[in-house]
Amino acid sequence: MSAIIEVECPHCHAALWVDTERQAVVQHKRSEKKVHSSFEDLLQKEKLKKEKVDERFVQAKELKEAKKQKAEEIFQRSLKDKPE
Repeated sequence: MSAIIEVECPHCHAALWVDTERQAVVQHKRSEKKVHSSFEDLLQKEKLKKEKVDERFVQAKELKEAKKQKAEEIFQRSLKDKPE
């Protein structure tokens, strides 16, 4: 009894069905994934990634400043409320 296994090509992502007894490809199906992107598409994706990272950096910096300001306010308030 022959066993048929399904394998995905690591290069083109096509599906191959292989008969292990006969050691032959029984059926194949081309990948529906877009394998190759244009250089411009890759540059655009990297630009978007960089913009997102920059946005997160700015947000983190603003959050740090807000925490620092709040801590300063609490400190100043505790100095005013401190009995001498």
